[in-house]
Amino acid sequence: MQVIKFSSHLKELRIHVCNVSSHNENLRKFIQKFYKEIKEKNPEVPILIRECRQVEPKVWARYNFGKEESVSLYEKNPQQILEIVNNLASKKF
Repeated sequence: MQVIKFSSHLKELRIHVCNVSSHNENLRKFIQKFYKEIKEKNPEVPILIRECRQVEPKVWARYNFGKEESVSLYEKNPQQILEIVNNLASKKF
């Protein structure tokens, strides 16, 4: 799977990650592997990475009119996380 250009309906992407928890290791790998390419393809979309100890790995997508959706990234590998992000980013409301 490859990084896609986000839909214009996506206004913000937030990622919650813990820098020490083993449950967040795959999410940290995802950020290292894909963040740069995602940002290069989608420079107009804010991508916020929020670090907090012992937080569940999760991605939040904010769309037009304040609509939000979140997905847990617990036990997902980097490719699965990319698929989740691409699915969230391609939604149209």
